Amino acid sequence: MSIRLCPASDVPLCEVRRVELADGREIAIYHLDDGFHATDDLCSHGEAFLSDGEIEDGQIVCPYHMGAFDIRTGEATMAPCHIPIRSYRVTEDGGELFIESVDVSST
Repeated sequence: MSIRLCPASDVPLCEVRRVELADGREIAIYHLDDGFHATDDLCSHGEAFLSDGEIEDGQIVCPYHMGAFDIRTGEATMAPCHIPIRSYRVTEDGGELFIESVDVSST
């Protein structure tokens, strides 16, 4: 089952936006040169929203301690972050962005 995020036009190229899902999860949506990507929005190192950070070379830099994550994979790429964040496959249909539903009990 797919979950609608937002219109693709809400996420300009080289920008990141936050979307809160109906179940309370917050997702960061990124628009890079190769398309749209999504990760959990909360940094795994501190209580900071990655969507408030800066995109640099395919990474999102956390605004709290300046650690970074690979936007495409969720892997931590810069200290002090070392725990990866969940990444989601994004699809576009009719100008809308979607991610696949995930079982939050398994996270």
